[in-house]
Amino acid sequence: MTNNTNGFSTDIRANGEKLDCVNRFKYLGAIIADEGSKPEILPRITQATAAIAKLKTIWNDRNIALSSKIRLMRSLVMSIFLYACESWTLTADTDRRIQAMEMRCLRKLLGITYRDHISNEEVRNRTRQATGPHEDLLTTVKRRKMKCYGHITRSSGLAKTILEGTVQGGRRRGRQKKRWEDNIPEWTGMTLGAEG
Repeated sequence: MTNNTNGFSTDIRANGEKLDCVNRFKYLGAIIADEGSKPEILPRITQATAAIAKLKTIWNDRNIALSSKIRLMRSLVMSIFLYACESWTLTADTDRRIQAMEMRCLRKLLGITYRDHISNEEVRNRTRQATGPHEDLLTTVKRRKMKCYGHITRSSGLAKTILEGTVQGGRRRGRQKKRWEDNIPEWTGMTLGAEG
């Protein structure tokens, strides 16, 4: 038996071979970590920002309509960012970072720098004028997570068992780390047992 960083004894074996206990690993392109979703969200922001930079010639081309540029951004850039967002645990800090990344992307498309002293609300208004009403990035992440939660609670598989399951013992003293399921009551105002 070995002790992991949380103080739990673990001796997990697969095909007779002992598995190591790690604090972070990558599975299907998503980072799973003890620290929560921040180690996954920050690289996604970096990847989306890099994708925006690579498409600079498109964003600067005056022959392409703004509505087309925004559709391209949503399909080429935001899809990179949104990969596996259903598994994220959102905090106030990650919410701010997501909103800031989206605003940087929109400003890039519109050719507006922060030195132009144009408010974020004005940037959103210009975007709405070009494309009509649309969902902001943070709302998309929340909608996808809620949809995933709905699928899990209606199913009868392993994911539901894990979501509803508990571990023996109590949580540590002090402020608790936010869990995946903590976002649901925050957004809906309902307790977890009340949905479904």
